[in-house]
Amino acid sequence: MFRYLTLIQFTDQGARNVDKSVQRASDFGKSVSDAGGKLISQVWTVGKYDGCVVFETPDESTSSALLVKLAKDGNVRTQTMRCYDNQEFADILKVIS
Repeated sequence: MFRYLTLIQFTDQGARNVDKSVQRASDFGKSVSDAGGKLISQVWTVGKYDGCVVFETPDESTSSALLVKLAKDGNVRTQTMRCYDNQEFADILKVIS
C-alpha cells in the first residue's frame, strides 16, 4: 500500500458550505475504502490548513484519481506528500548506505 498525508484548505465554495464538511470527509473515506484503500486518520485544524487526512491506496494511480476527484468537487485545495513508517524509511536508508 502507498500512504499519503494530505493537507486540506477550504476554497471559497468549501468555506460557504462548511456545514457539509463532515459529510464530505466521510464520503472521501468511503471513496478510499471503495477503491481498496484505507483512511487512517482525518482531523480538522485551525490555522493555515483546515484539515489533514492520512490514507493508503493500493497504487499511485488510485490515490491520484481520488485526489483529482476531490479537487474537481471544488470544496478544497490539497497538498499531498507520500509518507513512510519507520520500517519503510529504514528500508529506504539501506539503499543509500
